[in-house]
Amino acid sequence: MRNKTFAAAALLAAATLTLSACGSGNDDRSSVSVVSEESDSGKAATVLDQPFDKPDLVLTDTHGEKYDLRAETKGHPTLLYFGYTHCPDICPTTMSNIAVAKKALPKAEQNDLRVVFVTTDPDRDTPAELGKWLKGIDPAFVGLTGDFSTVQAGARSVGISIEPTTKDKNGKVVSVHGTQVIAFSPKTDGGYVLYGEGATVDDYTKDLPKLVEGAKP
Repeated sequence: MRNKTFAAAALLAAATLTLSACGSGNDDRSSVSVVSEESDSGKAATVLDQPFDKPDLVLTDTHGEKYDLRAETKGHPTLLYFGYTHCPDICPTTMSNIAVAKKALPKAEQNDLRVVFVTTDPDRDTPAELGKWLKGIDPAFVGLTGDFSTVQAGARSVGISIEPTTKDKNGKVVSVHGTQVIAFSPKTDGGYVLYGEGATVDDYTKDLPKLVEGAKP
C-alpha cells in the first residue's frame, strides 16, 4: 500500500484545503460536488507519526439512543467519517467502498470492526433518516447525529473541517465537509491512518486486515 508519514500538526494546518462542497436543490439528491485540488494527492493511506486522539463525542445513534464514541469503540478497530446522507457522490461512494471491502474480512473481524458515520447535516439527518440510508449500505454501520457545534468540534479535533449547511443564491442546499476517513487502532485507540476520497475498494480490501490488527497498512 502506498503510504506516507506526516506530523499530525501539519495535517491539521492543511485540513481546510480538504473540503468537498456538495449542493442539492431542495431535499432531492441531484447535485454536484466541487473538490479542491488539494483534496487528494493520489495517496491511498497516510500514516501519521502522531496519531489523533479519538473525538470525545456523545451523540445520538439511529435508534435514538446516546452513543459515546470513545466508550463504544474502545478496543475495536474503527473507521470514522464525517458526511451527510444527501451527499450526491463522495459520501455514498466512500461508505459503499468500505462496505464492500469489509465483506472480504473473516466474520469475526467484520463483527469487531466499527464503521462510524457522523452527519454534518443534523437538521436533515434525523436518526431515522440515517438508519434508512445506512441500511442500504451496511446495517452494521453506526450512524450518529446531534448538535452541529458538537459535531464540528469533534471533527476539528481530528483535523477535519466542516461548515454549516446553507443555501446558495439559487436555493440549492450546500454542505461543505472534509472527505477523510480516519482509522483508529484497536491497540491504542489512536487515529493513525488517514484515507482521502480517492481510496478505492481495492485499497480498503488490502488494508483492512492490517487495520483490524492495529498494524500499519
